[in-house]
Amino acid sequence: MYTTLPAQINDFLEYLSVEKNCSKLTIRDYRHYLETFAQWYDPSVSSGQVPSDSENRDFKSIEKLTLQDVRKFRSFLANRVDEHGMTLMRVTQNYYVIALRSFLKFLIKNDVPTLEPTKIDLPKTESRSLKFLEREQIDRLVTSVDTSKEEGIRDRAMLELLFSTGLRVSELCKLNHQQINFQRREFGVIGKGGKARIVFISDRAAEWTGRYLAERKDNYKPLFIRYSGPQLSENNGEKMRLTPRSVERMVKKYVKKARIPVDATVHTLRHSFATDLLTNGADLRSVQEMLGHKNIATTQIYTHITNRQLKNVHAQYHSGNKNR
Repeated sequence: MYTTLPAQINDFLEYLSVEKNCSKLTIRDYRHYLETFAQWYDPSVSSGQVPSDSENRDFKSIEKLTLQDVRKFRSFLANRVDEHGMTLMRVTQNYYVIALRSFLKFLIKNDVPTLEPTKIDLPKTESRSLKFLEREQIDRLVTSVDTSKEEGIRDRAMLELLFSTGLRVSELCKLNHQQINFQRREFGVIGKGGKARIVFISDRAAEWTGRYLAERKDNYKPLFIRYSGPQLSENNGEKMRLTPRSVERMVKKYVKKARIPVDATVHTLRHSFATDLLTNGADLRSVQEMLGHKNIATTQIYTHITNRQLKNVHAQYHSGNKNR
């Protein structure tokens, strides 16, 4: 029986969800990338039309994909214009190709003859500058919060916890107050790809998180709850859980209030966490574990800004330094 390209894509997305334990956000992005490819590659297949047996001879299936097709798809992405008249950034174009390669790898693994994904090279992209906050900027950020009300104490606790742990925003929002062991100053999280790790809390983060919980008079399970909208019963506590989007807006608000000259996000605080550790002498492997990175190459993006040896070489040998 002939299998349509949309059905193969759905099988791949189910594999990502069930076997690879990918997040809903990752699956949503892969669906968008691959459906865009399917609509470009063969509109009749992407619309769900299945060819009759007499048409199978000339039907354009994924088995017939060639490197020339991939080059044409890349050209299509490079010239694609959105509703605002903007073309796709090079790094975004690469996401489509990465998704396609992963899809082809899945098909070959499941005995579907198609283009070998290793034949598809990714073009090099310009390195993006790594945004992080200095310690003085972190202090300005957290002290910009008005902690005279419970909501402000919550915001201060979240900012302190983000910088203390390097949590992703999704990981922060999933926390329940019973997870945190204040005596040991640690708790466990399940990160991307179902990877478990132990997260440690600084003295300051523990102090503000404990203060926030002491202010709470409810019995809701989530560690961080919303204060806008209707207050619900304990049985509906999940609906009180703060969303990642709300946390992103909260961080933006305080970045603006503190007049920090960096377009900082929640992920900037994660970068700041890693940079702070490495600058103060932590080893790369430990930081990799604390960030929950599967591959140490991901963690190595921080080394060019935290390499003390390079700084010492410059101080010792550059003629512009007074003490040389």
